[in-house]
Amino acid sequence: MPKIVFVTGNKHKISEVRAILGDSATIEPIGLDLAEIQGTVEEITLAKCRVAAEEIGGPVLVEDSGLEMHALGGLPGPYVKAFVDAVGNPGLWKMIEPFDDKTAEAVCTFAYSAGPGSEPVLFQGRLLGYIVPARGISAFGWEPIFEVDGETLAEMNMDKKNGLSHRFKALLKFREWVQDTGLP
Repeated sequence: MPKIVFVTGNKHKISEVRAILGDSATIEPIGLDLAEIQGTVEEITLAKCRVAAEEIGGPVLVEDSGLEMHALGGLPGPYVKAFVDAVGNPGLWKMIEPFDDKTAEAVCTFAYSAGPGSEPVLFQGRLLGYIVPARGISAFGWEPIFEVDGETLAEMNMDKKNGLSHRFKALLKFREWVQDTGLP
């Protein structure tokens, strides 16, 4: 079973990653304060992964998530945390409320690098849903306003959420890649 150094200080992400990957990998979390460039979620994740590999001096896994509201041309995208911090879920709802199109995509992108100088590999998962007035309580900022199949991610039990989420879809790709490449 490969040991994966996962760069995050978010204990909730660590729990989800461990639950989703199960016994296919051992997750060793490490907190680093990585500066985030401005760009797409893919550009941000790649840049974070390159820096993390240099700082760790070895293989790393990093993650970045976003929320793309279709009526807003993909905003707030990878900047959703800043939006939630500034206006909260009620503010995000107010931004989308006037539009007929309430669809959105939750996007999770992981990047793995074998170490310094090694180009990271991306694994992305997307989940289509709707933006609704907040329901439920979650450790992840915008999950109370993101509805899939009649429930917000915040209302779902953990097993259901971890079996369909954007993070699940990205980690499934990563897990398959790990099995195919035979990481030590």
